[in-house]
Parts: sequence; C-alpha cells; structure tokens
Amino acid sequence: MSSRLNERKRDHLRILTEDPESDRRKFYFDQIKLKHRALPEIDRSNVDTQTEFMGKTLSFPLLISCMTGGVGEDLRKINRNLAIAAETTGVAMGLGSQRVMLADGAARHSFMVRPFAPHALLFGNLGAVQLNNGIRPDDCRTLVEETGVDALCLHLNPLQEAVQPEGDTDFSNLADRIAEIVEALAVPVIVKEVGAGIGPEDAERLITAGVRFIDVAGAGGTSWSRIESHRDHTGCSSGVLFQDWGLPTPDALRLLHPYRTQATLIASGGIRSGIDMVKSLILGASLCGIARPFIDRAAESPESVIAFIASLKDQFTTAMFLLGVENVSDLIDNPALLL
Repeated sequence: MSSRLNERKRDHLRILTEDPESDRRKFYFDQIKLKHRALPEIDRSNVDTQTEFMGKTLSFPLLISCMTGGVGEDLRKINRNLAIAAETTGVAMGLGSQRVMLADGAARHSFMVRPFAPHALLFGNLGAVQLNNGIRPDDCRTLVEETGVDALCLHLNPLQEAVQPEGDTDFSNLADRIAEIVEALAVPVIVKEVGAGIGPEDAERLITAGVRFIDVAGAGGTSWSRIESHRDHTGCSSGVLFQDWGLPTPDALRLLHPYRTQATLIASGGIRSGIDMVKSLILGASLCGIARPFIDRAAESPESVIAFIASLKDQFTTAMFLLGVENVSDLIDNPALLL
C-alpha cells in the first residue's frame, strides 16, 4: 500500500509538469472588475498587507497550499524548500496528504518541516474519505502531534476519487466522521475541496459538524480529474470529460457569503496573482491558497520560491494602493471596491 501511495504522488508531480493543460487557466477572476482610484489619497509605502489568521501574523494573506510528501529526497526537498520560504516570507503553508505517512514510516521525514518553519502557520492534510477507510481520530491526533501543525485540513475530492483508477468512493456519512475529528482534535479543522468547489448545502453540513474554516477550492486552476485520466491506462477514463467540472472559485465565495458569520472562508483554485488574491478577499475570503505555481520553483530552491512570493506580495500591495485601501481588514468583504 505505502509503495503504491508513494508512486501515485510521483505520478501526480510528473503529470503536473508534463501536461500544461492540467492547469485549466480559466482565469475566472478576470471577470471581476475593481474600482480604480486615480486619487487613492494614500502613500503606497503606508499600505499594510499584514493580517492575522489563527492567532498568527502573516506578512500578507497567502497560503502555500497543500501539495506533496512521501518517500524520497525529491519529495522531502520540495516540502523543505516551501517551509523555508514560508518562514522567511511570513506566509502560511499546507502539507501534502499525510496518508502515506501513516502507511510508511519512511515517508514521515518529508512532512517534518517544523524545524525549517518554527514560526510559520502550518496546516496538516488528510483525505476526508479515509475516515471511512480505517483512519480514526487517534491517527489524526498522531499526525498533528508529530508534525506540530497548527490545524488539520481534511480534503474532499469525490471527483478525483471517482475517476482515479484506485479511487476510494465511499463518501457516505462522512459529515459525521468529520464531526468526530473536530471534537477529537485540540487544533482547528479546515475542510477543503481540491478544485471543484464547496457550495451552500455542503457548507451547511460542515458547519453543523463543527467546522469553522472552509477552503472553497473551486474550479479554474489545477484539474485533478484530468491528471488522474493520465494514470488510467484502460483508455476508458472520463477524467478529461470532467476536467472543468465544479464551481468556479469566485462563484463559490459568493454562494458561501451568507455563512461568513459561522465559518471563516479560504479561497483557492485558480488564484494566480496578487490581484486575484485581492479580489478573493473582497468576495469574503480571509486567506488565499496557491499551489501549482510553486511546484517547479520548490523543486529548484527556496530562493526561487521566496522570489515568487515577493512578486505576489508586490502585486497584492499595488492592487491595494490602486483601490485606495491601506489595511487588509478594509479589503475583506468590501463589495464597494467592485464595479
């Protein structure tokens, strides 16, 4: 089992780099127009991009979203470089799925990034469907305690599992299992999709289960359905057919707006610039996740990741300046900034 899981992670990384169309590049955020201020009446140097999330101060509201981890120096290197960059730049980071860590002790090392990011906001990660496949609250506690994360992400990926050759598709009564994890852990639980979005009905179920952080993770960026189609050698995969299935991230944020008083929203899925981040916050998110653009840079060096984060922050700062907004708190859920 552990070797198959590890090989699957390598397949995913290889396909991401070999198939540029796995990033769907829908640019849904381009449809959202912002109010330019020719007289912003502020000094750009006074724009404050800092924000608080889960009790920690971030330099700006960026999350390096969950990506990978497993056995092998290449996988360890990616997470290590991401962690160093997160610590250096003051942003949040999510680990890749830690299921392999439970299956193979050798995979543990690639997830032990806290020494490289002692102060960073760090999220663990596990497929929620595995709660129906033998993983129990004690296992989740172990993952949290061993890695020293500040929260645990449970990801929902029914589409990916449905088209994956070895997919787990028993999502029955999963809200009850999630509620058990929320009750069992001393850290917050974040529930996220992986690129198809979370709508109101599911948000209601999650909130009823005690979840207070929801990452909408909508369509528009990386398509895990398309990626899995490359791994199906029968020629019968429907992964490409479903490659653009789901709620675009901006739509998911709008639909979940009524639930902001009950759950903090995180935006991810197709966010590719600091302008997209600003738009996400205006639509009600408090944190913005980006994953795919970091992969190649993380395989290279922490400096490459740091440079990309600096570019995103510069874009984010400039967008705030051009809106005449000095503080991140004045961006969040502020539709007056939209045309």
